[in-house]
Amino acid sequence: MKTIRKFNSYITCPKPLPQASARLFCFPYAGSTSLIFRTWAASLPKNIEICPVELPGRGTQMKSPPLTRMETLVKAIAPILFPHLDKPFAFFGHSMGGLLSFELARHLHKEYGKKPVQLCVSASRAPQIPSPKRPIHALPETEFKQELRRLNGTPASVLENTELMEILIPILRADFAVLETYVYTQEPPLECPIAAFGGLEDQEVTVEELEGWR
Repeated sequence: MKTIRKFNSYITCPKPLPQASARLFCFPYAGSTSLIFRTWAASLPKNIEICPVELPGRGTQMKSPPLTRMETLVKAIAPILFPHLDKPFAFFGHSMGGLLSFELARHLHKEYGKKPVQLCVSASRAPQIPSPKRPIHALPETEFKQELRRLNGTPASVLENTELMEILIPILRADFAVLETYVYTQEPPLECPIAAFGGLEDQEVTVEELEGWR
């Protein structure tokens, strides 16, 4: 009888494929959960196992406090991923997830000698380009909500739900803190290809900021 690898609660694999030839680890945007990738398995080849990663403070990791610094987040996730890097793997990250997947790729290479075969990022400016926006993670709640409404990433129905926002605001503050306190460190380029995707109507990340991934 073959043993099927069991994933932990950080890696919410919706459709385990133990015979897959590669794994795709997916990292969500600020404030989101691994559920945004739940339908991807139906759209990709059967030889790719989709492995969404749940970040602390939400979803299956709701009881864990959200982390507020990129270095801390990377060091928390890397050892959890490591046991599942026993076959070729790639990373996909959207927005904050793009920056996180980049730093994870660098850390895994340095500390474990592991590197992805591909890094895919979307709606994520190149890491060496600082954000032109003012920090918002420490704003008073009223102003913080106004910024969330302006960014248009949180549905109005959620913003108007007091009980839901009590849960969501600490997660969003933590995620924005990760982004807004991030400082890029110059290191040798990654040895894997990088694919950067963007939206034509994206008002937050420009084409020039995407091209910086070169």
